Amino acid sequence: MSAAAVAGLSACSGDAPAGGSSASKEVVLGILQEPKSWNPAIAHVGHLLQPYQFVYDSLLLRKSDGTLAPMLATSWKYTDDAQTVLELTLRTDVTFSDGAAFDATAAKANLDHFKVANGPQAAMLQNFESATAVDAKTLRIKLKIADPAFEYYLSQAAGLMGSPAAITGKDIDLMPVGSGPYIMVKDQSVKGSQYVFTPRKGYWNPSLQKFTMVTLKLLADLTARVNAVTTGQVDATLLDATTAQQANAAGLKELSWPVDWQGLLLFDRDGKVAPPLKDVRVRQAINYALNRDALLKNVAMGAGTVTSQVFGPESGSFLPELESRYAYDPAKAKQLLSDAGYASGFDLTLPLPPGIETLLNYVKQQLGDVGIRVNLVAVPIADYQSTLGKGTYAAAWFSLFQGPTWVACNQLIVPSTLYNPFKSTTPELKALLDATQAAGAQVGEKGKAVNTYVTENAWFAPFYRVNQIYFYDSKKLKVTPQVQMAVPTPYDYEPAS
Repeated sequence: MSAAAVAGLSACSGDAPAGGSSASKEVVLGILQEPKSWNPAIAHVGHLLQPYQFVYDSLLLRKSDGTLAPMLATSWKYTDDAQTVLELTLRTDVTFSDGAAFDATAAKANLDHFKVANGPQAAMLQNFESATAVDAKTLRIKLKIADPAFEYYLSQAAGLMGSPAAITGKDIDLMPVGSGPYIMVKDQSVKGSQYVFTPRKGYWNPSLQKFTMVTLKLLADLTARVNAVTTGQVDATLLDATTAQQANAAGLKELSWPVDWQGLLLFDRDGKVAPPLKDVRVRQAINYALNRDALLKNVAMGAGTVTSQVFGPESGSFLPELESRYAYDPAKAKQLLSDAGYASGFDLTLPLPPGIETLLNYVKQQLGDVGIRVNLVAVPIADYQSTLGKGTYAAAWFSLFQGPTWVACNQLIVPSTLYNPFKSTTPELKALLDATQAAGAQVGEKGKAVNTYVTENAWFAPFYRVNQIYFYDSKKLKVTPQVQMAVPTPYDYEPAS
């Protein structure tokens, strides 16, 4: 998520980064949200994954170009033709920050814990059946059915490894205990304000410990972020097109790359909360009522591409002909509403997170022009994602990354995902999803049918693919963006000299 987001810490100290330099190399990063819990099973994706990566290693590493590389697992392979048995060879020189050894038993404990903790990314392990520690360095994972995204998930939230004794303990919400490159400093970390980390002594890969201190400063408000980065209070942070000019004028380095799509998730396809949304014509009317070009120009300053589909160009299931499937046509929107029995329109309540007021007021006006009367209800940023997952609202704005085909399916479409709170499905869609899941190397091609289905049935009302706009002080830092990642990973920052 790019534009809206959404105490009792033990004392630690660390060593200087690898390379032998005694000079202080500190970095302060502005973040949009803080973790609700430091339990790795509660980790999220996008910019919410970054804080965990400072203290938790993952089984696999996702590099800046999106390829997977060894991390805690040195190698991995499927050992059966059905690709349901994945065997990983693990490092034998890794410890957690509490001194416990990392091995296959610890990895199994983490996967089992992630499965039962039911965190925001629980769907990552929906096809996970079991894990077996064959020996200390060999982990065998059994899947219920082939999962084309599973290796990717082991580089994300599902692959984060914490100390087995800590992840089920009472202090894990407040204190991370991982095998990662940094540890948290108690007396400088304040919930709701900032988190400070120093390099962990004895870390197995000191080349990743590039800074003597890392501070994550919570800056949920966009204005606060641009002020902080332009005045040197933080060295890097995520901004947007409305603040880019100010950051550029301050001499900061700009990185821009496409990651997310923004738009409405029309959750209530069965009409449980908002009965009109049960009719596909109503959902299509919402799409036709949106003047995407105007939204992109007036809100995102043109920094993006209008679209009618939620699968991105790099997903494998992108279809050029769907880009303009719902070209702006308010007359058609009104006709569809009339055909569905809502000639007089209807009322629709949308949650309003901080910082999205301008965009959603434009949307309110455009939907109002065809008779859909939108009521915006403010929701605190800290509660926004969890509120959506409860099914409180029939539809909601969100910004979600356009990942590989099966990642996108799991994130947006399968019944178990956080972003399908009413567990919508149909026999036709289930068959398409099953075929995509079993497609192996052809997953992208099969996913095109899923893309067509959800677009034609108006499961979503995308506005545009927006460019991530990240600024940093190039006198202090070198930063590389990661493909399909909302912000750079900890491994993608290094001192400028």
